[in-house]
Amino acid sequence: MYSPLEMDVMLEDIRAFKQAGADGFVFGVLKPEGRVDLDRTFILAAQAAPLQVCFHRAFDMTRDPIEALRDLKSIPGMTRILTSGHGQKAPSSISVLQKLLRESKRVLTIMPGSGINPDTIGPLLESLAPYGLKEFHLSAGEWIQSEMTFRPEGMGMGIGGDGEWGIWRTKEETVRAVRKIADDFQAAREDKRPSFAV
Repeated sequence: MYSPLEMDVMLEDIRAFKQAGADGFVFGVLKPEGRVDLDRTFILAAQAAPLQVCFHRAFDMTRDPIEALRDLKSIPGMTRILTSGHGQKAPSSISVLQKLLRESKRVLTIMPGSGINPDTIGPLLESLAPYGLKEFHLSAGEWIQSEMTFRPEGMGMGIGGDGEWGIWRTKEETVRAVRKIADDFQAAREDKRPSFAV
């Protein structure tokens, strides 16, 4: 949920990033009762037009994934939904992701994300490719320790725990491993559809 001031900031951000050459935008706006805020989403998508628009994992906080998908299909300019399938991780939400892919009828791209790594991507592709999966998302990251050696006892900037001195970094080797599995999966398919976007 966003205040009117926050909406103004998002609209200004979209204008500025469009002028700077952005390819698209990612946002998610909900109502208090757990539905997509259609009015505000429409305003943001209209401001982003004609660029690509992805509704982010706020989708997974909606009260019903099919209802949310149908709502988003009604928004002109909406191109994709990033979702874990209404679960904590995409690999454990296969049945919901299958329903979303089937229901989307390729009007919107369903892009699974969260929990995707070299161990989970193979089964995910096997389960979702028959339903039209074309894209997936992963951070491929891990926490590494900061090089900061002076760490005042009991001090922090609000994060707490080791996160205070940690840095989240994407690991190139993880991205390459997932890419290879996806490419090998695609090459093994008989129908030679376009390759997956990672």
